[in-house]
Amino acid sequence: MISVCLVDDQNLVRQGIRSLLDLAGDIRVVAECADGAQAVQTIPQIRPDVVLLDLRMPNMSGLEVLQALGGRNELPPTIILTTFDDDQLVLSGLKAGARGYLLKDVSLDQLVEAVRTVAAGGSLVAPMVTQRLLAGVGRIQNQFSSLEQPDPLTERETEILRLLSGGYSNKEIANSLRVAEGTVKNHVSNILSKLGVRDRTRAVLKALELGIV
Repeated sequence: MISVCLVDDQNLVRQGIRSLLDLAGDIRVVAECADGAQAVQTIPQIRPDVVLLDLRMPNMSGLEVLQALGGRNELPPTIILTTFDDDQLVLSGLKAGARGYLLKDVSLDQLVEAVRTVAAGGSLVAPMVTQRLLAGVGRIQNQFSSLEQPDPLTERETEILRLLSGGYSNKEIANSLRVAEGTVKNHVSNILSKLGVRDRTRAVLKALELGIV
């Protein structure tokens, strides 16, 4: 059973998402938070498998929640809930540690698949990114601290990075390339080191900004 915490200041949004998740037999909403401050207190206590997080909330924003929990290494796999008007904020949220994003009018199949993917260690960066959001990569204001060209990636590392950007897990990449999963893990570690990032999501975002993928 995958445990989920919903964080959104709009009660109707929480009710709608909960009703969708209730239709999935393997997902259970274990907590709801109406603002960021409540989320920062609740999430470390209940340790959900996945957090669904609104970015625009009073008192404490979703971005501040990501930064606060990430700074304490208490951030579970998190999916941002957003609208089309939040391009720059979404990119900031992804850089702060979110695994991906969903639109608030998401379908049942998309929502359930997203929760399962993130709970299993995957990300939703490329599959869910719209052309408008990708266009925003070049004009976002809060860039990475350094956009210098990293150490060159090998041909195999570039191939794996492209698969990462498609949201594939290490096991799926290993099956696709017909290599051991441990080999893929080693390549991913090398990619993170060369790009100067600490997780797969940031690796894909930085690769997009640098034009590597």
